[in-house]
Amino acid sequence: MTSRSSVSIQVDRIRCDGYGMCAELLPEMIELDDWGYPIVRPGTVPDGLLEHARRAIEVCPVLAFRLQAVPESAPAPAPIPLRAVPARGAH
Repeated sequence: MTSRSSVSIQVDRIRCDGYGMCAELLPEMIELDDWGYPIVRPGTVPDGLLEHARRAIEVCPVLAFRLQAVPESAPAPAPIPLRAVPARGAH
């Protein structure tokens, strides 16, 4: 039996011009921030959305997206800790 490999959506934030077509075609995984740039839901693309994800990636006019294979044994990404900012006047 052949297992399908999981994939995640990766965005090149430098290349992206904020057209928003990706979010129109895949709102389950991509939403737009206040300036129209994509925010991609972390994790793998569900099998039922894979064709929609491919279509959203293909229509990007600047090719800012790609699907990346995620190994089955890969651990979930750790959350990125926020840097503590000292209060004003504190040393």
